[in-house]
Amino acid sequence: MTGDLHTGAGGEAAPVTGVASERAVATETTREAWNTRLGFVLAAVGSAVGLGNMWRFSYITAEKGGAAFVILYILMTLVVGIPIMMAEFALGRGTRRSSIGALRLTGGPRWAPLGYLFIAAGILILSFYSVIAGWVMRYALRGIASGFPTEAAEYFDQIASGAPAMGFHLVFMIVTIGIVMGGVQKGIERASVIMMPALFLIVVGLAVWASTLAGSGAGYRFYLTPNFEALLSLDTLAAAASQAFFSLSLGMGCMLTFSSYLSRQESLPREATVISFADFSVAFISGLVVFPVIFALGLQGAVGASTLGALFISLPGAFLEMGGVGRIVGVLFFTALFIGALTSAISLLEVVVSALIDEWRIPRRTAAIGAGILITLIGLWPAADLNALGAIDAVVSNIFLPVGALGTALFVGWLMKNPIDEVAHGAADGLRPWLKGWLWTLRIVVPILLVLVLSSSLPATREALAGLFGGG
Repeated sequence: MTGDLHTGAGGEAAPVTGVASERAVATETTREAWNTRLGFVLAAVGSAVGLGNMWRFSYITAEKGGAAFVILYILMTLVVGIPIMMAEFALGRGTRRSSIGALRLTGGPRWAPLGYLFIAAGILILSFYSVIAGWVMRYALRGIASGFPTEAAEYFDQIASGAPAMGFHLVFMIVTIGIVMGGVQKGIERASVIMMPALFLIVVGLAVWASTLAGSGAGYRFYLTPNFEALLSLDTLAAAASQAFFSLSLGMGCMLTFSSYLSRQESLPREATVISFADFSVAFISGLVVFPVIFALGLQGAVGASTLGALFISLPGAFLEMGGVGRIVGVLFFTALFIGALTSAISLLEVVVSALIDEWRIPRRTAAIGAGILITLIGLWPAADLNALGAIDAVVSNIFLPVGALGTALFVGWLMKNPIDEVAHGAADGLRPWLKGWLWTLRIVVPILLVLVLSSSLPATREALAGLFGGG
């Protein structure tokens, strides 16, 4: 689909959900927009797909009951993930504003702080995420140049913090800033249309290759054998809900911001469903790569180790043991990781840049460079100290994001005027009666589950802060 995405169907200016704002209407003719529906979908999938899909999903699946966790994850995607994504879409497309403006226009000044929370979350997440992405970049380049290190643990210790981590953090941020400077169509959309198909092809190809390994069956059994007791576990349910909305980039304003560039002719329920299950597919298929490799080489102990240790120590060691084929596979694996990290980083920076453009009329180039420099400077702390990286991750992931998602659910569910009208615009005619179920899910079910996630994650947050500040 091509055409003028700055106006609604029939060419009319497109406000919203009952918000009669001259300021919102005035920006309709100048605001950037996606060139195609495919560009939006791939960019949104790129925002959702990241390091959490490529490793964390597999790790938690194995830890929380195998196929039982997968079942609960799909359920939580339907019950939590898609409803919140549709809520962010309704806010973003309805107002055609970034997070701060969207909340202020629909709820008044008292709701603007929720938008600032999204901005803070984007800044903090990208500040440490870029450090980890820098490690990924370094491993990919090392695999290409000279092969993976023979002493994987020592190598990781050398590059995980200090000057080496700072250097690759800086390089990664420069790449991210450069893409966001290009704008929605020429920067974000163009990069996503190239990178996301490449990521899918790499991951599927690696999964096919992994199925040929001797011993891969044991890996599949470990990954997918259901522990049905876990289906009744509150801890597993909370982990599934947490993974669902963390993985989908919810509660941080990414989907709200991307949908603000979207035509009102598009179906929000359809796009939310496509994005959610594309995100799940990458995560699930990645597990079909990781566990056959681990079990084929007898590295089962890596699953019980730390997430970072297994990803950056055990797997490179496995690729090294495979010889020339392992080197090729390892380079492809870390290239896919890098693509996922970069597409997620782009969306995080765009949340901040879009707000700077909307709220303070700062030109995109200046906003991207300024926000990028600020995030790069903040990122020097987690690049220098792994405890700081863990603490920032815990605080943002366990507090900021659930609170952001909870605020979005309550705001759209109870306070936003006519959210069903906005979501129904562009959707199939027969879908409207079902949207009442979406609204009540957003009002009742989602908040209950998010409070559960918040409460279950607080011990991990306290532990991470204690590690940073030397507490017990």
